[in-house]
Amino acid sequence: MTTFRLNGREVTVTTPDNAPLLWAIRDEVGLTGTKYGCGIGQCGACTVHVDGQALRSCTTPVSAVKGRSVTTIEGLDPKGAHPLQLAWIEAQAPQCGYCQSGQIMQAAALLKAKPHPTDAEIDAGMNGNLCRCMAYVRIKHAIKLASAPAAPMARKAVKA
Repeated sequence: MTTFRLNGREVTVTTPDNAPLLWAIRDEVGLTGTKYGCGIGQCGACTVHVDGQALRSCTTPVSAVKGRSVTTIEGLDPKGAHPLQLAWIEAQAPQCGYCQSGQIMQAAALLKAKPHPTDAEIDAGMNGNLCRCMAYVRIKHAIKLASAPAAPMARKAVKA
């Protein structure tokens, strides 16, 4: 059994220590926003934050998060009102949507490290997060919206 904090609450899972964190999150805890993509950490669909750092949950063993804090797309903002989530909607970033939770989690880590990234920093920070629909231009636009001084959260408050 492994105990860790998941989206702010302590959970204990019985998933084997060497099993991917992804399966504990999806199958045991029941949070399905984190997606299985490639299974080898190359596509980014399974990206979560562990102690604030973006990690691929398909290659992170459950034992690696013992006593640590894990955040999934469901925990980024319980009401779906994180500036990136709002920017994704405003930019109409997703097409099929399958990779988008991983894209948003990677972008959140990027903006934490670089609140106002350049185009080159966005490209570098998002490198390795794949989108089969090729929505990269809209994803970059959404990241720029979220990092702007009048981010979607502020624009939403003004409209209300």
